[in-house]
Amino acid sequence: MDRKMQEQKNLTGSLIFAVFTAVLGSLQYGYGIGVINAPQKVIERHYAKVMDLPMDDILARSANETGEIAPHPSVIMYWSLSVSVFSLGGLVSSFFVGWIADKLGRIKAMMVVNTLAVIGALLMGLAPLGQAHALVIAGRLITGLYCGLSSGLVPMYVGEISPTALRGALGTLHQLGIVTGILISQIVGLDFILGSKDLWPVLLGLSGVPAVIQTICLFFCPESPRYIYIKLGREEVAKRNLRKLRGGDYDPSKDIEEMKREKEEAASEKKVSIIQLFKSPNYRQPLLVSLVLHISQQFSGINGIFYYSTSIFTKSGISQPVYATIGVGAVNTVFTIVSVFLVERAGRRSLYLIGLAGMCICAVIMTIALALLHERAGMSYLCMVAIFLFVIFFEVGPGPIPWFIVAELFSQGPRPAAMAVSGFCNWTCNFIIGMCFQYIAEACGPYVFIIFAVLLFGFTIFTYFKVPETKGKSFEEIAAEFRKKKLKGLKATEMEYLGSSTDA
Repeated sequence: MDRKMQEQKNLTGSLIFAVFTAVLGSLQYGYGIGVINAPQKVIERHYAKVMDLPMDDILARSANETGEIAPHPSVIMYWSLSVSVFSLGGLVSSFFVGWIADKLGRIKAMMVVNTLAVIGALLMGLAPLGQAHALVIAGRLITGLYCGLSSGLVPMYVGEISPTALRGALGTLHQLGIVTGILISQIVGLDFILGSKDLWPVLLGLSGVPAVIQTICLFFCPESPRYIYIKLGREEVAKRNLRKLRGGDYDPSKDIEEMKREKEEAASEKKVSIIQLFKSPNYRQPLLVSLVLHISQQFSGINGIFYYSTSIFTKSGISQPVYATIGVGAVNTVFTIVSVFLVERAGRRSLYLIGLAGMCICAVIMTIALALLHERAGMSYLCMVAIFLFVIFFEVGPGPIPWFIVAELFSQGPRPAAMAVSGFCNWTCNFIIGMCFQYIAEACGPYVFIIFAVLLFGFTIFTYFKVPETKGKSFEEIAAEFRKKKLKGLKATEMEYLGSSTDA
């Protein structure tokens, strides 16, 4: 208890600055996700103009009763690429998180990958000067490459520099940075701010600003003491950095002891590659938990909610549904802040269970409301309430927790490889949802969220039986818990075998 209280007191200015600097990468990731949506129509028109398509084709009316303007098929193709290539870039680069983190260290790695963010932003910002569609797609791809690396490096660094008692709360800031970036992009993307036909290149180009600020600030941030001691073997530098992060009078001996044990354990094993991570039985359970948590985050239906929200708000009679969508983004941000304070009080496992179960119930309510939308009065408003509650439950647990819990489930040796595999899994699921959801929604109609309700129920059951509580535990204690579960499983199998032999 004394140790925990001491760690909570060690929330120093240096630690806050280091975490804030790292989370600027998360903010840029969120901005990259959301920035492309608001100026869609304006950019599509610019694509058509650059490709010299006939105006009759550009402004061809769609066949539906709303009389919406349907872009030329070539424009639709290039626009779809502009959106989805971001996830493709993240999917590819996420596999290299572990390699670059160990090769350069956490600080230098973040500095180097920021060059990708700046290059991507410049390509998009200067798009009107050339073939706009080609430049935007190239810029989005490079920005996606940056985000795939950043989404692994940020939680890794924050997890390693945070005191045990604050690791969950500070780890949640990665998700807070993402949702804040999305909200900022939604606001500045309004047509009367930067989402106009003249200013959309500025809107896209601004995505490089956080990278420039972060690069400058990183010069004043200490490298991860765990990386310095365990990977480089420089004990005095690690102690000095711990004192910088925790305060000048802090005694780092207990931290060094824990790192020493972790280093000895890692030294007794060969270097853990991604292939060895899958082969080794020691990592099987934590790897399974990590992957399922990331799959549950993306396959929860949260992207589908954002896809459906605007049309539901329109059906509800709201004249400016874009503001209601911004309202969803604001709720997203507020409840991520709430989760920062909840995660160290309620624990990771409890919040994840509450979040998944709540989302499952909301998905069922949305299905009922969507099915009865034209038959019963007030169903659209019930659906709106369910949407807001769905987002709240998501940000309580499934939104922030997968990003930092992977760093808690693995010791220093396998952690970079585990972060890379988990990041790759997350980006792959993101890409699948982005490519397939619209087709599934068209095929299933109002019953699309039943699929997510079933998945969420399955994820809830898995979490209840398989996910350990990591709150307030050292990396060594968490690893010991997995070993304990593994031994229990082996004993149970052995007893079953002995029982069947006796019967025989």
